[in-house]
Amino acid sequence: MNNNFVMPAPPLPRTPAEEEKLRGRLSGFKVGYDEGYLRGRLAILDGRPEEPLPVRNIHVMYVASGKGYPYSPLDDAVLYALQKLTTQVTITDVRQNLVELADAQRPDLVLVLDGMDLPLDQVAVLRGKGIKTAIWLTDDPYYTDFTVKIVAHYDYVFTLEQNCVEFYRGLGCPEVHYLPFAAHREHYRPTTGRSPVSRDISFIGSAYWNRIHFFREIMPELMGYNTIINGIWWDRLPEAPLYGERIEIGKWMTPQETAVTYSGSKIVINLHRSHIDEAANNNTLLIPAVSPNPRTFEIAASGTLQLCDARGDMGSFYTVGEEIDTFTSPRELMDKIRYYLTHEEERRAMALRAFERTLKDHTYTRRLHKLLTIIYG
Repeated sequence: MNNNFVMPAPPLPRTPAEEEKLRGRLSGFKVGYDEGYLRGRLAILDGRPEEPLPVRNIHVMYVASGKGYPYSPLDDAVLYALQKLTTQVTITDVRQNLVELADAQRPDLVLVLDGMDLPLDQVAVLRGKGIKTAIWLTDDPYYTDFTVKIVAHYDYVFTLEQNCVEFYRGLGCPEVHYLPFAAHREHYRPTTGRSPVSRDISFIGSAYWNRIHFFREIMPELMGYNTIINGIWWDRLPEAPLYGERIEIGKWMTPQETAVTYSGSKIVINLHRSHIDEAANNNTLLIPAVSPNPRTFEIAASGTLQLCDARGDMGSFYTVGEEIDTFTSPRELMDKIRYYLTHEEERRAMALRAFERTLKDHTYTRRLHKLLTIIYG
């Protein structure tokens, strides 16, 4: 037995500075683990192939809006889906002579996006030739003063607003169907490696007056976090100069840039525009909006938590409280922001569930499959 054994001295107590450093390291490890877990799960889900859908032996002439951005990404999404679902697609836009093109190409279906600038006499001639015609309206109910004049000229009308279905049917349109937009996976997908963006909260969108009034009530609290707002017209906000570059006024972002920003944000706010806005809308009948906007699906497809103002038909697309969460007031929004920023596992789980649901149910391929099924059975 070694009688020279000496008990080691107990470790010296850590100084406050050392304790703080240790807490910082442990916190950093946890943040890194949480982020890595989320990105890894998103990568696995994103790598799954989309469920194959039947390819129809039809020729579709797709008529783009001709308006450029921000409609051109919608054209990309619809065209991509049509090319996967049909044997032939001809792409054109409202500035071309569709009758001459149809005589040369002989499509089975002419599908028009938006259609505001398309001469209606061309639609009548196409129908007279026995070609099916359909329009997918992009901005319901905000421009119903214009759409009311064109919908009856088509065989099929597709609207992204549930409250417009019966309205258009009342105008004598027998085939009106509810078909919201979706997420285009070629544009909106999560960043699965280290994100170049790191924010607590993001909002991307134009500064309609209802958004200005909503955010003004909570602006100091909201900007107390790492929050950045992007979009046109934010110079309408009187307090905008106080926040400098954190309110990026007039910045148009591509879908890919938007997706990277969404994915690099812990929370993305989705606040719909109002159906009552004399300056921006042409909705004299004040048809209310209850359906989700395209951003609803795009945010979810980017793999982040979305807090959205409550919409009547949101539950048809996502399970509220499990895949997406909603708010009805500025105060409720701030309460939920505080909650999810301090409950990382719930935030992460909700983002993953919304992402998986979007890939399963809310892609443009799914939407166009439904559209073609309605027309062809």
